[in-house]
Amino acid sequence: MQRAKPPFRADHVGSLLRSAPLKEARLKRESNAITAEQLKAIEDAEIAAVIKKQEAVGLKSITDGEYRRAFWNYDFLGELVGAETYLGERKIKFQGKNPKPMMVRVSGKLGAYTPHPMIEHFKFVQAHTTQTAKMTIPSPSSMHFRYGRAAVPESIYPDMAEFYRDLGESYRKAVRAFADAGCRYIQLDEVNFTYLCDPALRQQVTERGDDPAKLPHEYARMINAAISDAPADMMTAMHLCRGNFQSTFVASGGYEPVAEILFNDINIQAYFMEYDSDRAGGFEPLRFVPKNKMVVLGLVTSKSGTLESKDELKRRLDEASKFISLDQLCLSPQCGFASTEEGNILAEDEQWAKLRMIVELADEVWGR
Repeated sequence: MQRAKPPFRADHVGSLLRSAPLKEARLKRESNAITAEQLKAIEDAEIAAVIKKQEAVGLKSITDGEYRRAFWNYDFLGELVGAETYLGERKIKFQGKNPKPMMVRVSGKLGAYTPHPMIEHFKFVQAHTTQTAKMTIPSPSSMHFRYGRAAVPESIYPDMAEFYRDLGESYRKAVRAFADAGCRYIQLDEVNFTYLCDPALRQQVTERGDDPAKLPHEYARMINAAISDAPADMMTAMHLCRGNFQSTFVASGGYEPVAEILFNDINIQAYFMEYDSDRAGGFEPLRFVPKNKMVVLGLVTSKSGTLESKDELKRRLDEASKFISLDQLCLSPQCGFASTEEGNILAEDEQWAKLRMIVELADEVWGR
């Protein structure tokens, strides 16, 4: 049976390949060839157009494609009170090329709130769609995992417990502000639980002085704090992947090491889970999902333009349903198509073909 509320049987993670006019405008803005106001006007027009395209392929959840962002995470984190972005050396690297070394660190006490600019980004989407406007933001763990203590000066936070508490409070206020603006579908993009499934990254975390067995518990508490003031009718979702930059990745390893905490200690209602390759492991960890939660299986890759076979996807849905009820499942790409403004290595028409196919397949599996 189809669902009248999110997550929808055919859903998507959020980011979309940037359009040619948008890419050109951002380059012009970088060289001061156009003003910030002129860039915003082009962003507005291109977002209005990409909203219509999402509706046209049959999607019920609509985003701005993250068209106003350069990065899925830093554009949001850098606007929190007490945080700043800067260029530095990446600690966690992709298997191949890497994005420009944007970083984030604590610059003052966290926990206070001033209106986040992305509230207006959400309002624009909501005003331009007849479907459900979805907001995507990075999980609070994104402020910490890549850098550990190096991102949190001892002069500001001698006690890490206070840092985790204040960051959770920053997020609680931000999520509430999105809710007050009318948002009823919010997604926390969480790569760090999946990074902690990779033995090499667990070793890296250990060598810098963090305990990879304790971090999931710290992050779970922060995420729960982040959504603690969300209204009862707000769908809270979490997206999990292993890195996504120009069709490359960071981590490998199935969900088993974090599955129990992920599904039972975190109060999130729906999980978008990367499952497009062997790197994500098997479906066995889904046995831990409570009956009142949903899983959106990311069986369709956003890293390649090759269109998947519907029969193969149906076979994989059948396989997953051995561990979780089919009624608790939905379908989506495994990640966004452009976690950074560069985008993955596929064409726009291939992106839309994948999204259209997901909608068609959901109708075939769950009915119209």
